[in-house]
Amino acid sequence: MAKGKTKLASLFLASFTLLAACGGGDSEVATTEDGRTIVTFWHAMGGGPGEAIDEMVEDYNNSQDEVQVEAVYQGSYEELLNQLRAVGGTNEAPSIVQVYEVGTKFMSESGYIEPIQTFIDEEDFDTSTFEENIFAYYEVDGQLNSMPFNTSNAIMFYNKDMFEEAGLDPEDPPRTFSEVQEYAEQLTISSGSDTEVHGFSILIYGWFFEQLLANQGALYLDNDNGRTGDGENVLINEEPGVRVFEWLQEMNEAGTLGNYGRQWDDIRSAFAAERVAMYLDSTAATRGNVTGADFEVGTAFLPVPDGMDPEGVIVGGGSLWMTNSIAEEEQQAAWDFMKYTTEPEVQAKWAGATGYFPITTDAYEEQELQDIYEEFPQFLTSVDQLQETNLTPATQGALMGVFPEARNIVENAIETLYQGGDPQELLDEAAAEIENAIEQYNRMSVDDNE
Repeated sequence: MAKGKTKLASLFLASFTLLAACGGGDSEVATTEDGRTIVTFWHAMGGGPGEAIDEMVEDYNNSQDEVQVEAVYQGSYEELLNQLRAVGGTNEAPSIVQVYEVGTKFMSESGYIEPIQTFIDEEDFDTSTFEENIFAYYEVDGQLNSMPFNTSNAIMFYNKDMFEEAGLDPEDPPRTFSEVQEYAEQLTISSGSDTEVHGFSILIYGWFFEQLLANQGALYLDNDNGRTGDGENVLINEEPGVRVFEWLQEMNEAGTLGNYGRQWDDIRSAFAAERVAMYLDSTAATRGNVTGADFEVGTAFLPVPDGMDPEGVIVGGGSLWMTNSIAEEEQQAAWDFMKYTTEPEVQAKWAGATGYFPITTDAYEEQELQDIYEEFPQFLTSVDQLQETNLTPATQGALMGVFPEARNIVENAIETLYQGGDPQELLDEAAAEIENAIEQYNRMSVDDNE
């Protein structure tokens, strides 16, 4: 593997040498002047979602007088995880940490965490109202190690005004790969050698590739996506993955695909500035897109290859993990806050403020959320897509200890694809690199357990 591509894997593997023995109960409990137990909550939400977290925490702190939650923004998901590696298993670890979904296997095996299944079982906490597809992603070996929190999926956003100007029906967005290509051709506007508007765009982010695979019912890994055993063989270079790469390549060569790199803000800014007519994004962008645009925004399901029925999507976002090196009293306080985040009115307010969807079905009955969905029907697209998803190992999502690096490898492959690379060859190389990273991760895990 190239040096740049092994960096993330090295960080993941090195972390196993830092594991401390599971504790919980030896550290001192920090309290406020009025005797409240302090719970430190590390998160990775900036902007509007970060403000929504601050408001959620403030509401919780005002709702009782036993616990004081202190929310601390730690930067991106990757930056937060690096901070956790530095203190995981020690008395300096936070009480609660938010980790993105692809960190699930790593966190489960890290030695840093106390599974919340322990608390669920102790008080027979009711999880029956959790959305099935969300619960299924985070359940590992029949156990819920973390609490689902900010949950998203991938949808298409499009400019309805541009559709009308191009003679397209704004209420009939494209549903298949070929329809996206056809619409993109009609929506692309060029002036000489310059392209003023690209008909379609997609962020160079491995998550979207994973979603487009799952929507075809395709696995990323063997052993049911690593859920019935450790995944060792990577399957992204089979026909479904090649379809995705060929689709992107064809639009790129036709000049209808806008390449805005790997930064979320760049592609979102291009859409807002009407330089892109259609693009894929997380549901987390819904409120910002809808309320910030000077045009009418449409939302649609992810497209599928022609002749296929969509299987659905994998949940994205993150979950809340409790650390195991804090005192039992602090763990109980952290658990109380976690339970609070699942309450219907809390979930409704969170979903309405961000575009993430509720993790429980009860939240949809809240009037606050019903009012928001009535005002902004675009929010319902992700909800419908989630609830229409067929729960299979493909849509449940893959489990890998080196998933962040796997995403980086796929992203490098996409960049090379846009430079004229061969889809099959690039995916063969990417699959081999990911398998090598998995092998190293598994070898290090075995060595640390001997």
